Amino acid sequence: MNLETSLSNHFLIAMPALQDANFYRTVAYICEHDEAGAMGIIINRPLDIELAEILAQMEISPETPEAIHQPIFSGGPVQTERGFVLHPADQSWDATNQVAPDISITTSKDILHAIAAGKGPEHSLVALGYAGWGAGQLEKELAENTWLSGPADAQIIFLRPPEQRWQAAAQLLGVDLNLISGQAGHA
Repeated sequence: MNLETSLSNHFLIAMPALQDANFYRTVAYICEHDEAGAMGIIINRPLDIELAEILAQMEISPETPEAIHQPIFSGGPVQTERGFVLHPADQSWDATNQVAPDISITTSKDILHAIAAGKGPEHSLVALGYAGWGAGQLEKELAENTWLSGPADAQIIFLRPPEQRWQAAAQLLGVDLNLISGQAGHA
């Protein structure tokens, strides 16, 4: 797969007809996409957990109110016990992968220590789990109109309220999801 066909640094926007509970009305940020498959983080599913709870489990003391009240997101149904942090690409930690010039993903604990100390990235989205697709699976789902895809925007990930991200991602493509039926049809 070449860079022109990779969906890394793209949003996957669930079409209204997608009724799977894991993906209904979601927008996923694709971090990796190659011939082996794809991996993304759902960016609009906050859990009923704040970062303070995760830090307490890891015996990390939060030093800033931002760290205490930051929501944790359900990144997807795969490896839900594993943490992922999306953040601007201006800093790097032990296990950081730069996805795009302005967005990185980190999976090491040192970023959580930095966030707790008020020395982490200016913006971050902390997620448990990820969305994964096997070889050819995402391409098949795109061909079946399960998803819209388009270039990602860091402002939607980090600055928009979670409940606005699904519509905002579609609007980048000029699509109003309210005008698309949630019913599948056959011609």
